[in-house]
Amino acid sequence: MNIYALILAGGSGTRLWPLSREEMPKQFLAVCGSEYTLLQQTVRRMLRLTDIDRLRVIASGKWHPLVTHQLSCMGIDRDYVVEEPEARNTAPAIALGIASLIGGGADDGDIVLVCPSDHIIASEAVFREAVFGAAEAAAAGNIVTFGIKPTSPETGFGYIKTSETGERWLAVDSFVEKPDLDTAKSYIESGNYYWNGGIFCFSIGSMVNAYNDYFPEGARIFSAEAEDTKKCFLSSPIESIDYAVMEKARNMACIPLDAGWSDVGSWDAVYENSPLDERRNASVGNVSLHGGGNSLVIGEERLICGIDLDSMIVVDTPDALFIAPRGASQKLRGVVGELARSHHDEIVEAPTSARPWGTYRVLSKGERHKIKRLSVSPGGRLSLQYHMHRSEHWVVVKGTAKVVIYDHGEECEARERLIHEGESVFVPKGCLHRLDNPGRIPLEIIEVQIGEYVGEDDIKRVSDDYRRG
Repeated sequence: MNIYALILAGGSGTRLWPLSREEMPKQFLAVCGSEYTLLQQTVRRMLRLTDIDRLRVIASGKWHPLVTHQLSCMGIDRDYVVEEPEARNTAPAIALGIASLIGGGADDGDIVLVCPSDHIIASEAVFREAVFGAAEAAAAGNIVTFGIKPTSPETGFGYIKTSETGERWLAVDSFVEKPDLDTAKSYIESGNYYWNGGIFCFSIGSMVNAYNDYFPEGARIFSAEAEDTKKCFLSSPIESIDYAVMEKARNMACIPLDAGWSDVGSWDAVYENSPLDERRNASVGNVSLHGGGNSLVIGEERLICGIDLDSMIVVDTPDALFIAPRGASQKLRGVVGELARSHHDEIVEAPTSARPWGTYRVLSKGERHKIKRLSVSPGGRLSLQYHMHRSEHWVVVKGTAKVVIYDHGEECEARERLIHEGESVFVPKGCLHRLDNPGRIPLEIIEVQIGEYVGEDDIKRVSDDYRRG
């Protein structure tokens, strides 16, 4: 049986602020001691179940460059992103992914596994065994949800009520909204309730039928011509897959999953899923702890020295520092909301940002300047562009840059030159220019911007390899 994988990577959030930002949601972060981001971990998990050509990552256009960059870091050079024209929740997103698979040759009998991109699963062997059981149930005509075996009476998760079927899977009696604490405790005691982890498995035919029955507005995308796909997607109601289909379908089954699952929804969850030292501290970066214990301390560049820290969370980034006692990180969402209403750039902008051509990191910024370190991938090329409010000075740190500058517009003869390590070039305000990496190693450049406005939206693109506006 063919198994296809759809990875949902369109979400945004700041529950792990200041590491996660509106520009850098948690699926693109490496946390809990892993060298891979949560998205990369999910892709690796899926590739142990299926081939790369049967995998699609569903993400909005704003995340497309970041997804392709992180996949390219894994040696995946083809574009497997199904781009959402806009965020419309999981029901339209999954329909878009299924339509992409059908357009690529998948048929009604093929099995699809849908996973969020920002979860941790500690035991991949247990997960694979559960997927094989789910595929069997899906082949029998069921739409399968994975029920996470609860470890505590959580009030932040929805629950699935189940009953025995005599098969390898359970029947789904109902989906239950997030309960209060006493109700959650009763669920745990009953033994037939599971957390809803948002992982699903089904045959394409079963899910298309379910959409037709329960979410017909979203089902139109399955029969649309390629040029009408976007129109059908945008006309679909904004609904979650749970509300649109799962809570209404009568052929629902549940596969219990006890594989060390976490949605990594708070800094406390990061601590609980991180490797600990002999004092039960979890630390990342240049950290020196003396005394104390049970703390999570994350740094990037600066030395962090702690004395007698006990049950604390410390997260340091180049532009923001977060400190809280463990157990209080769930309050962070409200605090971040207040900071956003006060228009703090640190809520939105990430110190390191990905673009289709590579990445850049902001090293310093002020009222009339910004300094960046650019890393341009081999073969990467920035758009042909100009700036109304700033000039730029580029210094090559590593590799060789090819720079094109038009003094008086694109119709004039261009000045083209190669800039090597230690050399620099000046780009005047208003001049059309382009930078690309013709070499075989990453090109690293220090960029100094000077002007009355140095915002990221002061870019006027004339042409672009990546079809950005």
